[in-house]
Amino acid sequence: MKPIAWSQNLTPERAAEHGVAAVSKEDLFAQADVLSVHLVLSERTRGLVGAAEFAAMKPTALLVNTSRGPIVDEAALLDALRGKKIAAAALDVYDVEPLPADHPLRTLDNAILTPHIGYVSRETYEIFYGGAVEDIAAFQAGEPINVLNG
Repeated sequence: MKPIAWSQNLTPERAAEHGVAAVSKEDLFAQADVLSVHLVLSERTRGLVGAAEFAAMKPTALLVNTSRGPIVDEAALLDALRGKKIAAAALDVYDVEPLPADHPLRTLDNAILTPHIGYVSRETYEIFYGGAVEDIAAFQAGEPINVLNG
């Protein structure tokens, strides 16, 4: 795999530190086989992935959005999926959450939909809950860890 990335704030040097090639937004959408969105929702990112971006993607490409629903223009996504402009989308975030039972995304065979818990695995829960138990034990022992503004 050749990982590539784009962000309005990404420098080639920073990308290289992580073994990733920085590319333009246009090249990201044109080249990616799997395009995974990892951004905060802001006025700058709302609707960042729209009709033009879907048109630039390979028909075999997969879009993954686990960030925030409104980063992807939902109407443009529906059009891209219905028209097979991209192969599929995997989503665990939506414009409206929870996703309404009659939402058109639910009718598509090329949309993989989960609630906003796509990160959940046994290993993740072991880390989360193990860390919580460690924090509580340290606090009870009078030696708190992970202290903010300490």
